[in-house]
Amino acid sequence: MGSITHSIGSIFQPIFHLFGWILAFFYGLIPNYGIAIALLTIVIMGALTPFTVKSTKSMMAMQKLQPEIKKLQQKYKGPENRQMLNEELMRLYREAGANPVGGCLPVLLQAPFLFILYSVIRGLTNVTASGVVQPRYIPTTSKMYHNLVASHGQITSFGFNLALKPFSHHSSALAAIPYFVMVAVAVALQYFQMAQMNSRNKVTGQQIPSQQLALQRAMPIFFAYFYIIIPAAVVLYMVVSTLIRIITQDIMFRTGISNPTRQGGERALPGATKEIPEAPEAPAPNERPPAKPSPSSPKPAPRSRSRAKRKRKAR
Repeated sequence: MGSITHSIGSIFQPIFHLFGWILAFFYGLIPNYGIAIALLTIVIMGALTPFTVKSTKSMMAMQKLQPEIKKLQQKYKGPENRQMLNEELMRLYREAGANPVGGCLPVLLQAPFLFILYSVIRGLTNVTASGVVQPRYIPTTSKMYHNLVASHGQITSFGFNLALKPFSHHSSALAAIPYFVMVAVAVALQYFQMAQMNSRNKVTGQQIPSQQLALQRAMPIFFAYFYIIIPAAVVLYMVVSTLIRIITQDIMFRTGISNPTRQGGERALPGATKEIPEAPEAPAPNERPPAKPSPSSPKPAPRSRSRAKRKRKAR
């Protein structure tokens, strides 16, 4: 087991050093650990924004397809029709450009970055067996390295140590309050992001599946536990990244990018009924339809010409 952990760590070592170098670079520009982490988060989210946009489009498309999905589920009931149902659902997804797992893409992509940032933060507060602070993953000539050594590994920003957790050993109970506040803010922002998506669906008249609502309510609770056991620096990363996703979604909703029907002009969803032109009213039972003039019958002369002849005779 130890060899497997060591091999995985050796694979990520270059990435750890890259993130450490970027963090030290931002700290050299603005000597504040919190601001440096926020700037690093902006860089990461800038790389993930295309995936966030794609995921939001996929989620909106999936919610628009819910009525058609329910129709297919009613049509192909029973285990004997399971294969046919899956084939029809895949065809529906393909024609609509939707992805059933597209909404999970940002969460899946966030996991590696959380692991990397968590490892880099732990490396910044590395202490040798002799009790000497020796930060890892950042250049030894950087300003951040020297300041960490001078502060004995404390990542102090805005009055509290970002290397600690809510239940770490604090000087007093009041000193632990900012850590719990940060966890509460992170969870509240996640709920707000989900409410932002749900309110958009209500405006467009889209129904939200009950399974999706249950997952949305459970995920922030799971992350709340996760935020309690990780350093505050990683929680700060989550706060900033969630804010960026909220802003990105708001821009998408305002500009219509998230609306699948805005791409390439308006197009109906697969299986949607098209408008049928109204048929002409049928004649009453006792009413004869108007007779069509035969081609051989003479056409009546225009009234304007007959009136002109009468005026001439009167003269």
